[in-house]
Amino acid sequence: QVQLVESGGGLVQAGGSLRLSCTASVSMFSINAIGWYRQAPGKQRDMVAQISGGGTTNYADSVKGRFTISKDNAKNTVYLQMNNLEPEDTAVYYCKATTGWRRNDYWGQGTQVTVSS
Repeated sequence: QVQLVESGGGLVQAGGSLRLSCTASVSMFSINAIGWYRQAPGKQRDMVAQISGGGTTNYADSVKGRFTISKDNAKNTVYLQMNNLEPEDTAVYYCKATTGWRRNDYWGQGTQVTVSS
């Protein structure tokens, strides 16, 4: 069982920045991939950014050039640096980790990001 604790959400004006953090209860070396998803009201949950165990990153087209995902293996923590935020980025952001050969998925509780225009 993997527990994920997110933090860093909040209210920010358009053009501003936020950094989200997600700390896992297990070593990053036991996680195949970890990343961020978001869900706006009435919409499906979509991938925002993901980083593999080897450090390969993947981003949604809508956030490329604005968001950066990184991880600190020593702290079992993954970060999402979000710059030049837009009102369309408003959503609940969830951390997801995939582990093991069965590729089990674990989700955090979510953190609200609200961008005002």
